[in-house]
Amino acid sequence: MRARLVVFPIKGKTWCFSRSVDPFAAQSPSGVTPTTLRGLWKKLSSESQPINANAELLVDFISDKMNKAWMGIEKAPQGSMKNKLHGIGLKLLARVKPSEIFLKSISKEVTSVQINYPTSLDPRLVRRRLHHIAMSGTILHKKYLIGSVTLLPLTSAFMVLPLPNIAFFWVLFRTYSHWRALQGSEKLLKLISNGSTPEKPDSTDDANESKNENNNNSKPEQKSLSPTCVLLPSEELYQLLREANEEEGLSEEIILKICESFDLNKIDVLKYRNLV
Repeated sequence: MRARLVVFPIKGKTWCFSRSVDPFAAQSPSGVTPTTLRGLWKKLSSESQPINANAELLVDFISDKMNKAWMGIEKAPQGSMKNKLHGIGLKLLARVKPSEIFLKSISKEVTSVQINYPTSLDPRLVRRRLHHIAMSGTILHKKYLIGSVTLLPLTSAFMVLPLPNIAFFWVLFRTYSHWRALQGSEKLLKLISNGSTPEKPDSTDDANESKNENNNNSKPEQKSLSPTCVLLPSEELYQLLREANEEEGLSEEIILKICESFDLNKIDVLKYRNLV
């Protein structure tokens, strides 16, 4: 599966890294994650899989349970205890850095990435910035993962209290989140290390088609390659960025236009602007 990544500066040295929303991702049934503890134990004991595959299955099982519990809290009546917990959860989620959300979006199903960036940027700089966010992600999220796992036994002690153990479930979520971000960092680092040269923008493809065809015929082996990372400059993205004020950076209006054109999550993208 190829994922489309969109990279552009928000203000100054602060850049946005986001993945286009896949409308079919939520519709594709997994069919591999068990829904009960009995099914999980049966799958773990019946199949001879490596330890990391079993750990991945366990993480997916916990994630599925957490998502269902969150959906149940989200539908709670206004003013109820569950509704108040949902409000607290939203405030905590707002503190999650957008770079972590981006790295988590690079799932294990992704086999290649297409990187859209404004034509004004140097493709080598774009690749270097992606390499930096992936490399730093492998270091930071490994450290945070170890810290979160260490806190799990401590926060589980609050289970004896009659109140909901918010601390435990938050640390459990952060453990899962850092695990996914670490996996995404390693995956992205591998994909961008096997990239290709930048493709030409769509507006110039027709003008150079006949010329490129002769070059491709002389080098047939290049057409058969399937690069895991394709850099694709976007004239549309460049034109949208030209509307921005150089001192104030991108306005919310421009960001919403970019999100609409490239199918980005506006909440995640706006987090980058708030970092400035």
